[in-house]
Amino acid sequence: MSHHVVDVQHLWFTYPDGTVALQDVSLSIPHGESVALVGENGAGKSTLLLHLNGSLPVSRGDIRIGGVPVTRETAAAIRRAVGMVFQDPDDQLFMPTVDEDVAFGPLNLRLPGPEVEQRVASALERVGMTARRARPPYRLSAGEKRAAAIATVLAMAPDILVMDEPSSYLDPRGRRRLINLLRSFEHTRIIATHDLELVVDVCSRVIVM
Repeated sequence: MSHHVVDVQHLWFTYPDGTVALQDVSLSIPHGESVALVGENGAGKSTLLLHLNGSLPVSRGDIRIGGVPVTRETAAAIRRAVGMVFQDPDDQLFMPTVDEDVAFGPLNLRLPGPEVEQRVASALERVGMTARRARPPYRLSAGEKRAAAIATVLAMAPDILVMDEPSSYLDPRGRRRLINLLRSFEHTRIIATHDLELVVDVCSRVIVM
């Protein structure tokens, strides 16, 4: 699915308690663009991101990733193409060591052992976490947890990175490292954030919700 457009047309979503989170949202993002989603709390940013990788089902409207509609039938393939980094790294780090967390996704794809190791090593090197691969996640700093969570996504070799408030919980040094890391990526990046400095440094376009 590389080099394809993220296309959302007339997307609506209402939670079971009646909260209307998305109302007629349409947008198009070409391959390689870095886009910020900004808006007040409750504007629907996280809900939109969860739709892009199939974590929430499309109930009304249409989403296509590289021309492929996001449906229950295509969800597995969509999640390989669209990697999501959640706001809280602890939602993604649940194995005894960083190494095992990063290997979890490739192993579940039933990839051969040497390829899994290559993906793990490459992802950890990319985020500067090679020296921490044997550590338990609970012994990492907030910035290291964020880097490890990103590595778990990179190991799946997605074409698109979707991130929910990636600079939250970070001190100034960790935040600057994150910004430099995000700027180095060639992936399509869709970032929901309140951090306007990150937006200026990383994103070429802003979508206000």
